[in-house]
Amino acid sequence: MRNLIIIIFIILSQNNFAASILIPMDSEQNNHLKSYGLCFSCLDMGQTAYWLLNYRGGSFVIDYSEDNIAQCKIKSISYEVITEGQFDKILRDIQKPEVNMDAVKLEKAPKIAVYTPSGKKPWDDAVTLALSYAEINYDIVYDDEIMDAKLSDYDWLHLHHEDFTGQFGKFYTAYKNMKWYKDQVQDNQNRAEKYGFTKVSELKKAVSHKIKAFVADGGFLFAMCSATDTFDISLAAHDTDICMEMYDGDDMDPHAQEKLDYNSCFAFHDFVLETNPNIYEYSDIDVTQTRKISKENDYFALFEFSAKWDPVPTMLCQNHTRIIRGFMGQTTAFNKKLIKSNVIIMGENQSINEARYIHGKYLKGTWTFYGGHDPEDYQHLVGDPPTELKMHKNSPGYRLILNNILFPAAKKKKLKT
Repeated sequence: MRNLIIIIFIILSQNNFAASILIPMDSEQNNHLKSYGLCFSCLDMGQTAYWLLNYRGGSFVIDYSEDNIAQCKIKSISYEVITEGQFDKILRDIQKPEVNMDAVKLEKAPKIAVYTPSGKKPWDDAVTLALSYAEINYDIVYDDEIMDAKLSDYDWLHLHHEDFTGQFGKFYTAYKNMKWYKDQVQDNQNRAEKYGFTKVSELKKAVSHKIKAFVADGGFLFAMCSATDTFDISLAAHDTDICMEMYDGDDMDPHAQEKLDYNSCFAFHDFVLETNPNIYEYSDIDVTQTRKISKENDYFALFEFSAKWDPVPTMLCQNHTRIIRGFMGQTTAFNKKLIKSNVIIMGENQSINEARYIHGKYLKGTWTFYGGHDPEDYQHLVGDPPTELKMHKNSPGYRLILNNILFPAAKKKKLKT
């Protein structure tokens, strides 16, 4: 009889045994950035994971295993072992209609590609820095892979700080005599000729439209710095030459401005091109040259969305703080007057009327633009040393990047925009 009672007690107590690992993502987390990598790794191995939106900074729940516990310890990730009963209570609490929280099941690790030319180092780009530090695998692609229809192999694409207008970053005035600049120009010209184009700008237009088709077919696009506005400018300029002679050997179309097709753009409309080759700017989309704010006061605020009704922007804004320190780039922030009405502004500096973090949907896919170069390097210059993310393991600015990497794994029925 005594043994029977023990057996019954064990059966009734099973729900209180360790069933999951909670990875808190509030201010108690020791290493936010590595936490994303661990969650991604669990998905990659076929394990179950949940994203608890707005619960303790956007916490994760992963399967309990000795290996996952060991990984938490090795990576200095804060964790809590919770029972099945405790997890059920968390789920019940966050499902209450009066609470702005929700749980999203993460299904499968997305296959990631980073668009970047060969020879670039991981520290040249904040996304490759984040991926490398979080230990998330990615492939490098560039114009060849895109022109050869390889994008269909991937779920998520990041655009390196590329100039899609064919003006070589508008570095001509400052760097035209530098070997690295000349090599970059020659390499791009050779690649354009390989695909039958006489100008680099024409190749970049073709690449831009193939990326647009990738999004239309269900892909997830993320871009930072000058890859944001130059991508839209390239789409708008599909029927006109916007490059001056030093870039492509002939003058730009004198009617280029009037010929821009804003309907082709993802994010912006009614922008005016900057045609002066001596000005390090592409258009009035970016506010780098006109913004008046000191480094000490340069911040932007994340919006709070409804976790139950707007899960996508909610996921993209998960953080342990809603106030993010600003940082510069060739494209630092976006003129709000030029943002299309159907675009979701997720982060802004309202005092100077600029948007920093925006998102939208295009047919079956989505895109996100994030202004600035490096969230932990206020004004990154050519030749500056790399950012050491081990010194910024709790960076809220870098968390926004990693939110974008992880959200394509969310269960499809929850992906509403």
